[in-house]
Amino acid sequence: MAQQEPSIVDLLKQAIRDAQDLVRGEVALVKAELRQEVRRLGSAVAMLAVAAVVGLIALIFLLTTAALALADALDWAPWIGYAVITGVMLLVAIVLALIGRNRLATSQPLPKTMETMKENSEWIRARTS
Repeated sequence: MAQQEPSIVDLLKQAIRDAQDLVRGEVALVKAELRQEVRRLGSAVAMLAVAAVVGLIALIFLLTTAALALADALDWAPWIGYAVITGVMLLVAIVLALIGRNRLATSQPLPKTMETMKENSEWIRARTS
């Protein structure tokens, strides 16, 4: 028996099924990639949070000591030493905020997913044309 050619309707149905399978696969990839990232980052974030709190307390003591030492060394009132240290810390904070903002602007989220999405859209275009 001779096999007959699939009709346009059958081809469209198959293309739609393929596209649905592709979308389901992409959604599954995104879920898996996000789950993996969350697990990996979860414990690291907790440790960093504790380290940040302890470091902040240590920094407060260090800056208090520096302000008092500066005021004592230059025979100033203590408030002047605190003002100088506060100004320096504000400059450091501004510089770090600008650097962080620039790094966030250049980051690329979910690189594997974005790459496969591009490949899949090219595949769909080639299949439907």
